[in-house]
Amino acid sequence: MSLINTKIKPFKNQAFKNGEFIEVTEKDTEGRWSVFFFYPADFTFVCPTELEDLAAEYDAELKGLGVEVFSVSTDTHFTHKAWHETSDAVGKVTYPMLGDPTGAISRNFEILREDEGLANRGTFLIDPDGVIQFTEVTAEGIGRNAAELVRKVKAAQYVHAH
Repeated sequence: MSLINTKIKPFKNQAFKNGEFIEVTEKDTEGRWSVFFFYPADFTFVCPTELEDLAAEYDAELKGLGVEVFSVSTDTHFTHKAWHETSDAVGKVTYPMLGDPTGAISRNFEILREDEGLANRGTFLIDPDGVIQFTEVTAEGIGRNAAELVRKVKAAQYVHAH
C-alpha cells in the first residue's frame, strides 16, 4: 500500500540536534514542509556520505525553502551523539537526528525490516498539512542524492501552491 496522500501518524522520540537532546513529535511538522530521511544504522559506510550530502543541501537550500529535515535510524539519540562527535562527515549535520530504538517511527512509515530491527533507506516529504507527498525507498547499498531531493521539494511546493 502506498503512503502517498496519507497523514503521518503520531510519534514521540528523542533526537540529537546541535549538541543537545530534544524531544520531537509529529506536531513539530505541523505548518511546515518536512523530510524524514531513514537510514539503516549509525557507524556504517553509505550513511555518513548521505547525511553529509543532505547537511550541505539543508544549509544551502532546504532551510531557505522552509523545510525541516529529520534523519531517523533505529539507533538511540545517544548513539547519534557519539557518531556526530566522531565522524567528520556526520559532524556537519545540524538537523535533528531522531532515535527510533523501538522501531515505532519506522513502522509508521512502513520502512522497518522487522527481522533485523533496521530501517530501510527511505525518504519521505511531508507537506504543511502533515500529508506525505513523496516517497523513495532504495536497497541498502544505494545512496541518495540530496540535490535531487531539493528539486523534488521545489516541485511539490510549486504544485501545493498552484
